[in-house]
Amino acid sequence: MRVVIADDHAPTRGWVRQALEAGGCVVVGEAADGAGAVDRVREAVAAGGLDVALLDVRMPGGGVLAAFEVTQAHPDVAVVMLTSSRGDEDLFGALRAGASGYLLKDMDPARLPDALAGVVRGEGAMPSWLVRRVMEQFRTQPPRRLSRWSRPGTAKLTEREAEVLDLMVEGRSTDQIAAAMFVAPVTVRTHVRAILKKLRVPDREAAVRLVRGD
Repeated sequence: MRVVIADDHAPTRGWVRQALEAGGCVVVGEAADGAGAVDRVREAVAAGGLDVALLDVRMPGGGVLAAFEVTQAHPDVAVVMLTSSRGDEDLFGALRAGASGYLLKDMDPARLPDALAGVVRGEGAMPSWLVRRVMEQFRTQPPRRLSRWSRPGTAKLTEREAEVLDLMVEGRSTDQIAAAMFVAPVTVRTHVRAILKKLRVPDREAAVRLVRGD
């Protein structure tokens, strides 16, 4: 498993490298800031491939921004945040940016290689108490109907497109929809373009009027 590490604290990068290499991983690049992380990922992908980008949340340049740039440019690379931050803003920001895991630096280092291997297999990596935090966030969201446009015989929207459409009808902005769905704003805009094409309408306002029957 090939990994890039990004953290502005050199001793942290040292123990992370040691833990990963002890678990059979190959560290193919290190960076001390967000821009450097994106560069190391690009170089690693070009040089033979990369499995995981392990990023600090609060390094210079922003770990969440780096996560977003990596997931957009290299969707096959799994992004995992390794951080000391337990704040909701950092957690949900990382998830919206496309991170597949959110691990804390006080974890047992010996468990880190297995956690990353799970992410590569398609599993999530997150402490149980953070999973509960995510579930609580979903429970506090008001229930939404599934748009009639996702039903057979209509415009055949996907479930995600139908969810975006319902949120549009509720008057949510792109950023608000992204926050509610735990995705990046660019993902919402992609869904909106698909919705407009399938409904054969020129803009969001026309789509909302169509759904409302105006």
